[in-house]
Amino acid sequence: MDSVGDLQRVLVIIPTYNERENLEIIVDRVRAAVPTADILIADDASPDGTGEIADELAARDEQVHVLHRSGKQGLGAAYVAGFGWGLERDFEVLVEMDADGSHQPEELPRLLGALEHSDLAIGSRWVRGGEVQNWPKNREVLSRGANTYARLMLGIPVRDSTGGFRAYRATTLRKIGIDDVTSQGYCFQVDLTLRTVRCGLQVAEVPITFVERERGNSKMSRDIIVEAFRRVTGWGVAYRLGSLTGRRR
Repeated sequence: MDSVGDLQRVLVIIPTYNERENLEIIVDRVRAAVPTADILIADDASPDGTGEIADELAARDEQVHVLHRSGKQGLGAAYVAGFGWGLERDFEVLVEMDADGSHQPEELPRLLGALEHSDLAIGSRWVRGGEVQNWPKNREVLSRGANTYARLMLGIPVRDSTGGFRAYRATTLRKIGIDDVTSQGYCFQVDLTLRTVRCGLQVAEVPITFVERERGNSKMSRDIIVEAFRRVTGWGVAYRLGSLTGRRR
C-alpha cells in the first residue's frame, strides 16, 4: 500500500447549502492545514448566495473549485457528485468535510496519515481520545445509540460509522461502487462504511474533537434519522438472513 506521502492529489469535498457565514473561514483553515490539497465546494443552489461566494474564492485560488448543483438534493447526493468529479480528475484521496466548522481542518493531517495503513479513515467521536463539544445530552445519546445499533445490526467493527469527517483512497471508492448510492445524511455514512467493510478493506478510526456549529442552522431533521433507522434495520435483517442461509457477504 502506498504511503500518503506518495499520494500527492488530495481533494477535500465541502457540500454547502446556506453556508455563506462559514464558507470562507473553513476554506482558509483547510488551505492552512493542508496547503497541497485542492478543495471542491459542492453547492446545492443555496438561496443565501453561498454559491457566489464559492465562485469568488475559486477565482482567487486555483486550488479551490466549485460544483454548482441544480437544487437541494441532499448530503449523500452532493458527496457522490463530488466523488465523481474528483475521480474523473485522478485525485488519489477524497475527503468529506462539513462547511460549518464542526470538523476541524487542523485534524486533517492526522486523518490523511491514517491512510498509510487503511483504505478509509474516519474521524471518530466515539473512540478513546474522541469527544464532542457544545452538544446537548440528548444529541450525544442519539449519536452513541445510533452507532451502537449500526455496529450490532450490521456486524461492523466501527464505533462511529455515522461520522462525516473522513478520507477515502480513490481505489476504495472505485471498489465499493458509488453509482447506486441513494442514502442521505447519517445513513449515507453508514452505507459507505458498510460497503468498505464488506469489500474486505481496512477502516481506521482517528479520534477527533467534534465542535457544534456556531453560525447558521443545523441540517439535521427527523426524516434523516428515520431514514437511517429504516435502512440500517433492513440491511441488518438481510445480513442476518444471509448468515443463516450461508449467503453472507
